Amino acid sequence: MKELLLYMAKNLVDNPDAVVVTESSGDEGTVLELRVAESDMGKVIGRQGRIAKEIRTIIRTVAQRSGEKVTVEIVD
Repeated sequence: MKELLLYMAKNLVDNPDAVVVTESSGDEGTVLELRVAESDMGKVIGRQGRIAKEIRTIIRTVAQRSGEKVTVEIVD
């Protein structure tokens, strides 16, 4: 999941070197924290949060197919 999130985020932003994904395990499954450059935050979130919502949907769907529960958090 981490690699998929990295791939999607790096293709959305202008500064792909600043994209960082950290993975941690919690009580409710795995949490992926996405960090991007301040200037690229709008590109990852999108208008009215549409892109962020779709990123979360894709990751959640792929995770469910393998029997996992993964949550994506976009951190500034």
